[in-house]
Amino acid sequence: MKIYDASNQILGRMSTIIAKELLKGEKVVVVNCEKSVISGSPKYKSAFYLNRVHRGDVKHGPFFPKTPDDIFRRTVRGMVPWHQVKGRNAFKNLRVFIGLPEQFKNKTLEKVEKADADKLKSRYITLGNLSISIGAKKRW
Repeated sequence: MKIYDASNQILGRMSTIIAKELLKGEKVVVVNCEKSVISGSPKYKSAFYLNRVHRGDVKHGPFFPKTPDDIFRRTVRGMVPWHQVKGRNAFKNLRVFIGLPEQFKNKTLEKVEKADADKLKSRYITLGNLSISIGAKKRW
């Protein structure tokens, strides 16, 4: 089981590595997902995700999540073959948490070097701020 710390990590780059680990059969846990980063203009990214939330019908969907852990899971889901059995089985091995739960406090947390947001030269928005701007209630 691998435990990743998503604080100050780029969401898309981290998601690709997690998706590859899941397809290999690993169990993956992600903590501090609300501190992960999406690169780009915060105003544009908020409008983009708000459009995804409001798309479709209230009763029939498509439904798009608003909370940071669900957005993170949805991003990883887009990178596994969801319509195949191996993709759905791999996706069941992913656990995403807001904050750091008690059970993982004494464990070693891994970081993805390629996904480090310190190298970003552009503007960005954290996943927690994005979810608040698209209408999630702050529970973290």
